[in-house]
Amino acid sequence: MEEVPAAPNEGISLSALRSQFSVNGEEGPKYGFEGSRYHYGDGTSVASQNSSQILTGYDTLDVGPNYDFYANTNALGRVRRSRPSLFQLHSNIEEDSCPPPLYEETNTGRAPGDSSEDDVEEPQSEPTRFGWVKGVMIRCMLNIWGVILYLRLPWITAQAGIGLTWVIILLSSCITGITGLSTSAIATNGRVKGGGTYFLISRSLGPELGGSIGLIFAFANAVAVAMHTVGFAETVQALMQESGASIVDPINDIRIIGVITVTCLLAISLAGMEWEAKAQVLFFIVILVSFANYIVGTIIPATPQKQAKGFFSYQADIFAENFVPSWRGPEGNFFGMFSIFFPSATGILAGANISGDLKDPTVAIPRGTLMAIFWTTLSYLIIAATIGACLVRDASGIMNDTLAMSSADSCQGLACQYGWDFTDCITNRTCTYGLSNQYQSMSLVSGFAPLITAGIFGATLSSALACLVSAPKVFQCLCKDNLYPVIGFFGKGNGKNDEPIRGYVLAYIIAVCFVLIAELNTIAPIISNFFLCSYALINFSCFHASITNSPGWRPSFRFYSKWMSLLGAVVSVIIMFLLTWWAALIAIGIVIFLLGYVLYKRPSVNWGSSVQAGSYNMALSYCVSLNQVDDHIKNYRPQCLVLTGPPSCRPALVDFVGTFTKNLSLMICGNVVTGGPSPATLDTASSNSHVTWLNKRQIKSFYHGVVANDLRTGVKMLLQGAGLGRIRPNVLLTGFKRDWRKDKPSCIDNYIGILHDAFDLQYGVCVLRMREGLDVFRQAQTHVNPGFEASPERGVNTSVPPAPPANFSLDPDAMVTEPQPQPQPSTVFQSQQGKKTIDVYWLFDDGGLTLLLPYLLTRKKRWARCKVRVFVGGDIQRKEEQRKEVMDLISKFRLGFHDVEVLPDINARPQPEHVRRFEDLIGPYRINTAQKDGHVTAEQLNQDCPWMVSDEEIETNKPKTLRQIRLNEVLQDYSRDAAIIFVTMPVGRRGQCPSALYMAWLETLSRDLRPPVLLVRGNQENVLTFYCQ
Repeated sequence: MEEVPAAPNEGISLSALRSQFSVNGEEGPKYGFEGSRYHYGDGTSVASQNSSQILTGYDTLDVGPNYDFYANTNALGRVRRSRPSLFQLHSNIEEDSCPPPLYEETNTGRAPGDSSEDDVEEPQSEPTRFGWVKGVMIRCMLNIWGVILYLRLPWITAQAGIGLTWVIILLSSCITGITGLSTSAIATNGRVKGGGTYFLISRSLGPELGGSIGLIFAFANAVAVAMHTVGFAETVQALMQESGASIVDPINDIRIIGVITVTCLLAISLAGMEWEAKAQVLFFIVILVSFANYIVGTIIPATPQKQAKGFFSYQADIFAENFVPSWRGPEGNFFGMFSIFFPSATGILAGANISGDLKDPTVAIPRGTLMAIFWTTLSYLIIAATIGACLVRDASGIMNDTLAMSSADSCQGLACQYGWDFTDCITNRTCTYGLSNQYQSMSLVSGFAPLITAGIFGATLSSALACLVSAPKVFQCLCKDNLYPVIGFFGKGNGKNDEPIRGYVLAYIIAVCFVLIAELNTIAPIISNFFLCSYALINFSCFHASITNSPGWRPSFRFYSKWMSLLGAVVSVIIMFLLTWWAALIAIGIVIFLLGYVLYKRPSVNWGSSVQAGSYNMALSYCVSLNQVDDHIKNYRPQCLVLTGPPSCRPALVDFVGTFTKNLSLMICGNVVTGGPSPATLDTASSNSHVTWLNKRQIKSFYHGVVANDLRTGVKMLLQGAGLGRIRPNVLLTGFKRDWRKDKPSCIDNYIGILHDAFDLQYGVCVLRMREGLDVFRQAQTHVNPGFEASPERGVNTSVPPAPPANFSLDPDAMVTEPQPQPQPSTVFQSQQGKKTIDVYWLFDDGGLTLLLPYLLTRKKRWARCKVRVFVGGDIQRKEEQRKEVMDLISKFRLGFHDVEVLPDINARPQPEHVRRFEDLIGPYRINTAQKDGHVTAEQLNQDCPWMVSDEEIETNKPKTLRQIRLNEVLQDYSRDAAIIFVTMPVGRRGQCPSALYMAWLETLSRDLRPPVLLVRGNQENVLTFYCQ
């Protein structure tokens, strides 16, 4: 298309230039402009031109950058635009009889303006979306300010002292902070959808680790609902006990209150995210009021009633006394306290877990998560320091325990300095108040105790509600990915927010089961290892994505370090074992089990994970390193380029080569699609369905398709271009052209020319022939190489094979992806061979490839019981001597072949009827008398018809011809019942052996044999050695 430059400061009207940009055909214009959209004559729109004109100053089919070109979803209320394909930009549209296809479809084929009111869909209402404050920061802060803050932090301060409590808080915050940085990096490396932690890990590390950690993380959140609910129930039960009320007994009261509470939280969750978000804001306000109430209470002078319970306001002596640890009970150690406190820091992923409900997750998750970590860490440090400076560890709460003058010398404890004597309860360990004995210490310190109770209610219920929402959201995303069986039932969503109702019910059941434990200190360590395992994998995901140097790793959040992420992952794992080593082993065992399951199932997902990038880096590094070392005979491997066409058309050829190359050497299935380059031919050549078929058949092979004008040119491209560095083919393996007598002579010449090309490029060559043929259907070869179907040529029978059945499909997708897939065709190479023989006719020394291939075959289980027999030509007079020489040579190769037989009659004259049969075979291709007497010279005839055979050529190659006829008689005598036959393939000298004669040799040598026959010819370079260096 001609480009017309736009005048400066002027716009160009497309409608004014419409006639200049029309391409007329016989039936009217096929292509043209209308308005601002380029379209075809049938009205099919291609791409908008507005941005092109603005950015380039030209009216052209090219378009400027646009968001729609990169998005995977449509915006509500407007049609999605698409860029023109390279074919549309590059091809000559005047020569195209039909519009070229688009890379991206914009509609369902309806012409612009062809619409009706019935087809207009009402735009769906926009689901509720949250910003970074309401959706992430407040939610994370509420989840972190959980039951541990009010009910366990004062007690941990009494046990570990203010100093070690700060260490515990800062260590937990370091882990969560590093994890927050890693989460921020991952969350800003592309658009984040629903699924939270599972989505981040699975899309970064792949489905194997992502699936296992997603299942564990969802379960841990469900258990965390129970932990926070039990904290709430403990507070309610303590209030009931103070007022003398009881339902059954203290433990069962906690259970009953817990079950009722979880049921109410489930009702709020089922009401929808809007109601849940409003409840969270209310809880947040209540907690802030309770904090202010607590700080005010520490400043107010202590009353005698509070002093009796150990509160003396801010005192330096009390701060110094409580700064050092005072371990008590079986949990009285640093890691015991850490295991109880750490779950309170695990709420940092509460915002990321509802990533699907955020307006902009890539902004909200980093900002909200890091701000929540900062403010909550600061609040923990302040509360631990302030309560440790106001409250002694032990107090009786009895107003009469004032210090008397007579007992001043025997008084124990820091309270003695303030006129109180708690010696009796300290000695008898019966103190009921103080930091070490009362979980409700913050209520005592506060200015108004009911506000602390309200704060406990708000913190515990908000955390429980956040976990109850997070667990189903994460689990729903996991279910929709279909990585594990059965759980797909819980992936169904309801409503505009796609609420996982079934997931809510499942999380409710799990939470109720753990609520029945009714012991907070027992539940907290259970989930610590699960959360630590999640944090370790998030940090490792960030590290692994960074270390692979993938161009796709471009997080907009830059304040992270891959080495800090690695440190966070290592520290998380170490702490797992220091907390509870057996629980850590169980958690890791579950991850490994789920990982193994996904590796075994190999789900068909492709998320561009860092594991893929790492695999590429490793493969590239190893390939480059191979170039630094020269090849050695000891490391020779037959790396096969197999001319299969579409692999599904020749399963026997694929199965045979895959048998001896599996886990050993390179196998590439080559496919030549004949025709000019176009989207259709390129798609046919590079279709992923061929790789899918190979994987489904468990064949470890690469696939390489090329587009060429003819088969031979395409094979040349494969011979010279397939492979990478040292990992490139050295053996060409093809099927025998069984229908060569019915095909056109040019096809024969191309086929033999391929063998000559392989020899010229120093390839070994193998030709496999089977009695029943190699193709699934004979028409498959015509499908693969339509260039063979040119006009008939003289000298041969040009009958065409029958058409395939109507229900036959060459599409490999039909065998693997249809609702009722066609069964995979079975071949002889898939079955156990039993105690048959593998007969090797090592007639000419080709470097040892004829011996190496059967040896590799016997290393496989299906062929291991077969006995290898080696046949060599020899002299009747020296038969035994020659046999011994060959045996000694083979034994030095350490192949394990012990049966060698010398054939002294191999050079005998063949039977006359077999000779006549060969003459009949070659007859149609011989130059007849009319051609000799004509005006066509021999040179011209040889140039126009290189397959024709002259009498001189017949006579020159007569010894080789008789040898092939005789070899077939020998094969018939010795190897009629073999499992497979390996025969050294004859070599026809280029220019002296016409292609038809060479083809007749291969036909004669291998015909009428029941077992498969592999004609083998190495490149005359050693592939076997008996030296150790």
